[in-house]
Amino acid sequence: MIDLIKYPVINFKSYRALVLNNQYMFHVDLRLTKPQIKKLIEQYFEVNVISVNTHRPPRKKRLYIQTSPGYKKRYKRVIITLQKNQEIPYIKSLMASNLAAAMQRVQNTQTPPTSTES
Repeated sequence: MIDLIKYPVINFKSYRALVLNNQYMFHVDLRLTKPQIKKLIEQYFEVNVISVNTHRPPRKKRLYIQTSPGYKKRYKRVIITLQKNQEIPYIKSLMASNLAAAMQRVQNTQTPPTSTES
């Protein structure tokens, strides 16, 4: 059952959706329908789902040195909206820690060079 939900999407856009709209993003199996996704999320995470939005991004080519190009696997991205007072704590903390680490890396790369002028 849980094999159908592949993994949460963790990036800045999904974190913003979580903070502003209480929405979580997952990659799921292509064969799942919206009612099936809603039932899986409600059973596994024990939350109340308000809405389920899905989309299937276009396939991307993989670069091969061989003569024929390959393609990345297809997936379905789902955006789950929960009630205002509910959350999935593990995913929220995972997103926050990854975002904090990414922001720290950006700040470390953007530090101005120190001048040695007297």
